[in-house]
Amino acid sequence: MSLLNTLEIIPFTKALKDPIKTLNLEWLKKHFIVEPKDEIVLSDPQGQIIDKGGMIFYAKYNNDIVGTVSLMKIDNTTYELSKMAVTDSVQGLGVGKELILHCLAVAEEKGIEKLILYSNRKLLPAIHLYKKFGFIEVPLEAGVYVRADIKMEKIIY
Repeated sequence: MSLLNTLEIIPFTKALKDPIKTLNLEWLKKHFIVEPKDEIVLSDPQGQIIDKGGMIFYAKYNNDIVGTVSLMKIDNTTYELSKMAVTDSVQGLGVGKELILHCLAVAEEKGIEKLILYSNRKLLPAIHLYKKFGFIEVPLEAGVYVRADIKMEKIIY
């Protein structure tokens, strides 16, 4: 049985408020630093993402939460694909791909016109994945994340 046969993408619930923080802190500490903005959002995902019109999804595999991604509302037509993290034990198995596919389907279903994301060029597998799904590089504004050296967007509609 392959990963994809047993992988389930589920929405955020108040009972599942901790995995977004634990998964992202694991990833951030491995690759970068935890910025103050990260600490604020990850410590209060309900208030900082959900209550502001955003969404959080989890990848569940063998009853464990192994990945997460958020769609953070920027305005009525634009959302930021953010806080994506996949635990090391399942890296390379397609969990990130499935999380992005889910976000694209939700964006289309909800009439979201554009998704943006911030990343770092040293994360070659991630950049490759984003490009594969039609994200293109756009000018990066200053001051969003210290670690971000690339901004990408995808027009949904």
